[in-house]
Amino acid sequence: MQALPLLALALCALQLCPAVLGGKGHQRKRMQVGSFSWQNCGGGQDPAVIRSMSIQPDPINIPGDITVSIAGATSVTMRSPLAGDVVLEKQLGGGSWIKVPCVDNIGTCKYDDLCDILDRAIPPGTPCPEPLRSYGIPCHCPFKAGSYALPTCSFYIPNLDLPSWLTNGNYRFQVVLSNGGYQIACLKLTLSLQSN
Repeated sequence: MQALPLLALALCALQLCPAVLGGKGHQRKRMQVGSFSWQNCGGGQDPAVIRSMSIQPDPINIPGDITVSIAGATSVTMRSPLAGDVVLEKQLGGGSWIKVPCVDNIGTCKYDDLCDILDRAIPPGTPCPEPLRSYGIPCHCPFKAGSYALPTCSFYIPNLDLPSWLTNGNYRFQVVLSNGGYQIACLKLTLSLQSN
């Protein structure tokens, strides 16, 4: 199994990057650990779906250490322009959910090309950051069709300098990846964040 350019894509759910993907014909899957859960939302028709994902701790502490594992596959090459449509909602005290608007590319945002965003975050020619480098996972488009896995690994999330109203609480994300108007993947995540 090849290593996945996943971390670079999957943590967009945390507005750090977009999602990882898995193969055509797989059933919708859902996994829940505490308040963290994930679900492929393409109705089994997308060429890319996640097969497994775990994130610890729950809630995620910012700043703090996070442990992630993820596996998936894609039957198509993901290339530029890789559009991303992110819907971010926060749970209010009474249990209802409100959509977080797109402010400075954080929130409910449309991204014309996530490949370009990756190139700006990690300039081409520079080494991919850890843990991607250790597992031989590329951090630039195109991401070739195939099966991918990021074994359990830990890394540090620095203080993201987000407003306090955005860091503490329960969140729902839906991330849809597409190329040329063709949907490649859809992922829903629910998680909790706690600012230290």
